[in-house]
Amino acid sequence: MNRRTLPAFLLPLALLLTACGGASSASTASSTDGKGSVTLNIGDQKGGYEAILRASGELDDLDYRIKWSTFTSGPPLLEAVNAGAVDIGGGGNTPPVFAAGAGSKVVVVGATHGSSAGEAIVVPKDSPLRSPAQLKGRSVAVAQGSSAHFQLISSLKKAGLSLSDVRLKYLQPADALAAFSRGKVDAWAIWDPYTSQVLRGGGARVLTTGEGVVNGLAFQVASPAALKEPGKSAAIGDLLVRLDRAQSWVFKHPDAWAKVWAKETGLPYEVALDAVKVTAGTRVPVAIDPAAIASEQEIADTFADLKLIPRRFVFKDFVDTRFNRDLPASSATPRSYGKASS
Repeated sequence: MNRRTLPAFLLPLALLLTACGGASSASTASSTDGKGSVTLNIGDQKGGYEAILRASGELDDLDYRIKWSTFTSGPPLLEAVNAGAVDIGGGGNTPPVFAAGAGSKVVVVGATHGSSAGEAIVVPKDSPLRSPAQLKGRSVAVAQGSSAHFQLISSLKKAGLSLSDVRLKYLQPADALAAFSRGKVDAWAIWDPYTSQVLRGGGARVLTTGEGVVNGLAFQVASPAALKEPGKSAAIGDLLVRLDRAQSWVFKHPDAWAKVWAKETGLPYEVALDAVKVTAGTRVPVAIDPAAIASEQEIADTFADLKLIPRRFVFKDFVDTRFNRDLPASSATPRSYGKASS
């Protein structure tokens, strides 16, 4: 597939802005029947929690009902959590930082960790650029406030550069792809499944990935009000356990999940399978421990220093570790998430 056809090829992925910083709102609502009087309001994204729970059989025998609201990105989902319209939702390592930095009423209650190989800076296949250090003076497209934004900052820092050394183009993925494919930017900082999609297109190659420079964490984020309600708190705990089991199912059944994911999102199956193998299929539940909190604090401090969030804050103040106890023993093993400057 040549570059001129790439923008149309990526259009279904406008639904998958999990780590993106764009302004979007809830688009659809649905319900999952269960027993009991408790209804848990869950913020979701296309091909997200509902799809993975249903595919793995984890929506069977619920003791509570679920109302699903579908969002196109993490930041507006967390805005809904802050407003109390949603009890729990998820996103990558950066949206919770922006929400907390804005003083939102959000609490991180669960975490997963996986490969950062899908977080990448890509360049045109025929580009003369061969290392991040060569990005100096070059134009780079990135979604502001996204996990890719932090990956770009960290990769530049490792190469002895800063954001001021490159010409930033703050673009959402669909616009960034159009600019990239038309030669309007020299590089593009992006995350899976966009990375897998653009590489499958044949017009790009990886300059560097997030391996070793970003923490690979993603989070479940709840409303403080929901956590204070015994019924909803119990349902949130149950949901986190089910999500953990569903993720284990993905790890064991990557082909089956890729088929479901492709159907839910409009991704070509081959792209979905690439993204599952590189990123989604590597995720495991982990404890929100001091190492994870310290790694997120580094992200928060970095964006505060760059004045991209309104204030400095203590990430630990937005964490509730009560659900760590429900993790399998293997998930409680301490991990090291590294430093962006490593």
